[in-house]
Amino acid sequence: MNKNLDVITIGRSSVDLYGAQVGGRLEDMGSFNKYIGGSPTNIACGAARLGLQSAVITRVGDEHMGRFIREQLEREGVNCQGVKTDPERLTALVILGIRDENQFPLIFYRENCADMALCEDDIDEELIAQARAFVVTGTHLSNVRTEAAVMKALKLARKHSVKTALDIDYRPNLWGVAGHGDGESRFVESRAVTEKLQSTLHLFDLIVGTEEEFHIAGGSTNTVDALRAVRTSTDATLICKRGAMGAVAIEDWIPNSLDDAQKGPGFPIEVFNVLGAGDGFFAGLLKGWLDGEAWPKALEYANACGAFAVSRHGCTPAYPSLEELQFFLARGVKRPDLRNDRELEQIHWSTNRSGDWSSMHVFAFDHRMQLEEMPGYTLERGGAFKLLCLQAAQCVQNGRPGYGILCDNRIGRRALHAAAGTGLWVGRPCEWPGSRPLKLEPELGLDCGGLDEWARDNVVKVLCFCHPSDSAEQRAAQEETVKRLFEASRRNGLEFLLEIIPSKVSAVNDETNATLIQQFYDIGVYPDWWKLEPMRTSEAWTNAIRAIERNDGNTRGIVVLGLDAPEAELAASFQVAASFDLVKGFAVGRTIFGDVARAWMKGDLSDQAAVADMAARFERLCGIWDAARKTAKGN
Repeated sequence: MNKNLDVITIGRSSVDLYGAQVGGRLEDMGSFNKYIGGSPTNIACGAARLGLQSAVITRVGDEHMGRFIREQLEREGVNCQGVKTDPERLTALVILGIRDENQFPLIFYRENCADMALCEDDIDEELIAQARAFVVTGTHLSNVRTEAAVMKALKLARKHSVKTALDIDYRPNLWGVAGHGDGESRFVESRAVTEKLQSTLHLFDLIVGTEEEFHIAGGSTNTVDALRAVRTSTDATLICKRGAMGAVAIEDWIPNSLDDAQKGPGFPIEVFNVLGAGDGFFAGLLKGWLDGEAWPKALEYANACGAFAVSRHGCTPAYPSLEELQFFLARGVKRPDLRNDRELEQIHWSTNRSGDWSSMHVFAFDHRMQLEEMPGYTLERGGAFKLLCLQAAQCVQNGRPGYGILCDNRIGRRALHAAAGTGLWVGRPCEWPGSRPLKLEPELGLDCGGLDEWARDNVVKVLCFCHPSDSAEQRAAQEETVKRLFEASRRNGLEFLLEIIPSKVSAVNDETNATLIQQFYDIGVYPDWWKLEPMRTSEAWTNAIRAIERNDGNTRGIVVLGLDAPEAELAASFQVAASFDLVKGFAVGRTIFGDVARAWMKGDLSDQAAVADMAARFERLCGIWDAARKTAKGN
């Protein structure tokens, strides 16, 4: 059978609530960041980020958090065929915190949780047979029902020549040998746990654990003695993690000193957060193991991935992409607190974004000033009209990918909220309409703290009227505002779209946009998206795109704005823009809604007619863009 999967993991899947404040007790945490969690789930996500085809076998609840896990797995590129929905139990929850470099308190909420109901019936032989490797984590050997599921999966793995690996993953309180308040504990001696582990060790080709985890597996607090006890039960390659000392691989006999075993280079990293570091390590190890690398190289991958996790907040969010890992290994450590390495963090951010937005058809109805000036406008009617705009966008979208909207919160709040979860790309403006020098919507606050309330799928959009001829004072003022908003967007995990319109300031030429783009990169602003006005010449587009790619090879791309141009004029501009791959589509507004809004505000057009008219206009523009792209591709 074809091996369509590189690795399948089995076991825990939870929602991690990480204390946002660092340096305090869990008792004093005021807010939490929500991440996907659970060792096998983390490993599957980490492996996917490194380019491996991964899957996880687990259970989640039939509720919001279960759906979050499933959706996040899909965003990470993890196969969810083995994820079962439990109709009776809740998804597991973990609350974690970072007290200091030595204390990382956590509480497991796992009483009768969904993943601990995993049973033999949940094991699909066809799924197991597709994998090259199968990874078990120790917690699911602690319960009769989950152990039966694991043992069935291991038997099938052997039947279908699948490599097997064990992450000992010893959590004493999950084995019932420590209390609820001891979630941070990593080692408590237990003969029962040792015997259970030793009864399964012969089933694995690879066994991974910390020194303390090998202590429980081997039944001795002397690491070498414990490893030798493990060796009597298995011929597996043993990977022993040694914290700041790196890790070693032992393929056969156990040396008198671990320093004599195979090892890979370690990395001098500040210890910020050890939670999830072992799962990142395992993901990197899998990359090397399944690629057939020698153990020193595989350990280098593993140590590097563990280092990323140690230096960042959260577990899965900390793990690197393959591009990021390769960059890090080639460049080396510039500063030990990797989360503050701007060059590295930009690669981390830009190579781990989710979603395919390679094609963009965006209905922009984020306009405020233009609507407020129309006869018949009131705030209530403006909000109602924007709901009609959303309906028109959804009519054209019809469940398909590659469609989006730009919608504001001040007038269009109801439409903005209604768009959540529809599959639409959602951009949201921050600039005060028409402002120059640039000012932001007051609701954001002076520190842009209002972004904390935004839905995490909203894209921060800001329009800046700027020109290379701007005075030094004007340029500095506008750049400071853009950079402040950009950095606040990153802090809140929001993508950022920068729109620049120089033609409203002064005359433009083939270098104008390229010059402005470079100026923003020079101050450290790296937009996920650029929104540019139509450029009449290929030279102007080429210059602008070169400026972007010279600074950021991983940008999402460019969308073309409309400036209330007639359809024929937009069609001509699309023909030029569509020949460039970095231009992903358009974001057009008044060409679609302008005439309709004026008639509707005066009461000359019904809701139904307004939706139908705007949908028809939007559909025509989508067709014009798609035809231009098809022509450019020579299809």
